[in-house]
Amino acid sequence: MARAGLTPQRVVDEAALVADEIGLDQLTLAAVAERFGVALPSLYKHVRGIDDLRRGLAVAGIRALAGELQRAAVGRSGRDALLAVAEAYRSLATTRPGLYAATLRAPAVDDEEHTAASQEALDVVFAVMRGYGIEGADAVHAIRALRASLHGFVALEAAGGFGMPEDVDESFRRLVDGIDASLASRSSVR
Repeated sequence: MARAGLTPQRVVDEAALVADEIGLDQLTLAAVAERFGVALPSLYKHVRGIDDLRRGLAVAGIRALAGELQRAAVGRSGRDALLAVAEAYRSLATTRPGLYAATLRAPAVDDEEHTAASQEALDVVFAVMRGYGIEGADAVHAIRALRASLHGFVALEAAGGFGMPEDVDESFRRLVDGIDASLASRSSVR
């Protein structure tokens, strides 16, 4: 018997938990249906298929990331803001690996909801860049470099790629310090 109270949001929320446990790549509608104790066709009343579910996860993940970045950046600027945002990014990737993986998906051109959620996260990082005096196209390039650096670190960390005995947290701080030095060297704010 189907469990009452399923909604598109509840399906996405549960799918995020399943993805955190088994990985986004392994997520199936059948696994989500099993979690709810419903037949697979019951989910189709709430999501159009696995692509629709993954898109919902992308929006949910970006919103979660945006919220974490906003909380981290409030009242901070320069290196302090950069470090806080980087730590928030790493924390989401570590504590919610499936949901984090969903954030990597760029919004479709015509997906206003996903685009708006992405813009919320970008706005925080653009504000961090403005603290360095970096704006416009330069900020876009700096944000791409920052995201690539942070994602590379968290992906290697999640895969167990840091086997040497030195402290991984210290390595992360040094990565952020290097990014800070690079941004400061390009800064129009001196």
